[in-house]
Amino acid sequence: MTWGTEDNMTNTELRTAVRGQVLLPGDDGFEQAAKPWNLSVHQPVAAVVEAEDTADVASLVRYAARTGLTVTAQPGGHGATGGTDGVILLRTGRLGGVQVRPGERVARVGAGVKWGEVLAGTGPHGLTGLAGSSPVVSVTGYTLGGGLSWFGRRYGFAADSVRSFDVVLADGEPATVTASSDPDLFWALRGGGGDFALVTAIEFDLHPAPALYGGRVIWPGHRTREVFEAFREITAEAPDELSVWFNRFQFPQGPPMVAVDVAFLGEEGDGRTLLARLDKIDDVIADQRGPVPVASLGDITDEPTDPAPGRTRAELLTGLDDTAAEVLLDTPLEPVLAVQLRHLGGALAATRPDAGPSGPLSEPYLLYTLGLALNPELSAAVGERQERFVGELGSLVSGRKPYTMLGRGDRAAAAFTEGDLARLRDIKRARDPRGVLRANFPVLA
Repeated sequence: MTWGTEDNMTNTELRTAVRGQVLLPGDDGFEQAAKPWNLSVHQPVAAVVEAEDTADVASLVRYAARTGLTVTAQPGGHGATGGTDGVILLRTGRLGGVQVRPGERVARVGAGVKWGEVLAGTGPHGLTGLAGSSPVVSVTGYTLGGGLSWFGRRYGFAADSVRSFDVVLADGEPATVTASSDPDLFWALRGGGGDFALVTAIEFDLHPAPALYGGRVIWPGHRTREVFEAFREITAEAPDELSVWFNRFQFPQGPPMVAVDVAFLGEEGDGRTLLARLDKIDDVIADQRGPVPVASLGDITDEPTDPAPGRTRAELLTGLDDTAAEVLLDTPLEPVLAVQLRHLGGALAATRPDAGPSGPLSEPYLLYTLGLALNPELSAAVGERQERFVGELGSLVSGRKPYTMLGRGDRAAAAFTEGDLARLRDIKRARDPRGVLRANFPVLA
């Protein structure tokens, strides 16, 4: 059955199948509710459902299975791709709740919870989850994609800290999935995306953060090469507790700038010693480094928290040789706004028998580029400049990408080894043979 067959009956059935809000094309608020966080992505969904609770999610899945429809879940839509024609969009924002058990170093959160909420609850106990740079990204979507954290070099992917998932399976049955109850599904959910079950809650390990030092240092653009060389020197010997990101910025009507973002799991004095090389570079515009409360982790990069139209691209790099320096430092940015290099390695590169499909990542650096996509012409120009960066880097680009960083035009196959991809596809076919569930980046695509 496809959407549009016996429309009136189908619409009535959907509205009565769940207790939460149902919005259909033509309803007031439908267009706004269907928009993802990245406003440049057109998301042509058949309906938007705001689930009230797990029972509502289960009812929706049973409805979709019965009628031959597909459901995709998006707490906020940070990873939206637009391949949703005829799909029911499930919003899980009402599935909230943060429970912190500090004595066990464990947190349990609902599917609609954002990282900022978690860190506000764990920080007073000297604990942190493996959050990324933005406080408004959902824990669930981020974790299903693996989750690259500020503290990944020390503790690995966020998904590797998960203890259990509360889910609704493709047949509409609720379940709790652990390593012992369902090893295959547990493995797939820890970094394989949202293709295998709809997650309604996650329980995960927290990690000690009694002291945290970090912030951003900004210089004018003519200091770019010096900052880059300092970045290479620092990351060559950085302990796993230290994460350092290099940034080139070119904002509209603004001068070129260069910056370094840092997060260190440790005391301020030790952090300043590790980053002393930066203090030798003159003309500092702003130095925001200092002790950072866990709840303020998102302040380091101060990323926009409101939806906006953008075009991003991520690539893993095998190194930063002189060729990389020439490309990354001398290629004009415009119309790209930002080029970022993230230092990886550490626990992200370690082989763990209990890990999910995200790792290990042998590549030591990640390249991330961002531009505005206010209109098709600008979006195309940004894409061309991003392609130029990647093309000129040549063999330094490994071709693999973290699932959590996939973007426009990417496929899930780029995120996994051949063996892991085959296993994920087998699990998808076995657990959802009728294709009731759809991830932003489906493993079978």
